[in-house]
Amino acid sequence: MYKYIYDGPVMVFNQLVTDRWVGETLAVTKRKARSNLMYQCKQALGLSGSAAVIMPGTIREERIKYVG
Repeated sequence: MYKYIYDGPVMVFNQLVTDRWVGETLAVTKRKARSNLMYQCKQALGLSGSAAVIMPGTIREERIKYVG
């Protein structure tokens, strides 16, 4: 499993909403991580589910060791 971290700007409908938003999630794939992060961002910024969120920064990937 991987931990994905986004730290960067967020745009909605091609307008800068915030120049820095930080979020992290655990996911199996980078695609699922991006989806999770976009959901978190929409919730944190009070946006509707249909808002066209763009995260132009990079999503960092960190391998984590499963302890269970």
